[in-house]
Amino acid sequence: MEGAILHTDSDKDLSLILQMAKKLGISTRKLSKEEIEDYGLSSAISEGRTEEYIDTDSFLEELRDDSKD
Repeated sequence: MEGAILHTDSDKDLSLILQMAKKLGISTRKLSKEEIEDYGLSSAISEGRTEEYIDTDSFLEELRDDSKD
């Protein structure tokens, strides 16, 4: 299974692409703005995971120190 996400601000262009996909036998699904944002957030979280333990107090202290600069 392979997938792709396309983005356009044109409803007309998106409809054309979806029609072409249907003719080619490709399943499609329109995503809401919220679903797109959720996907982006999920992707960013996955990329940011290091599997390392981070001490919350130290991390917050670093943020506080950086904000003073």
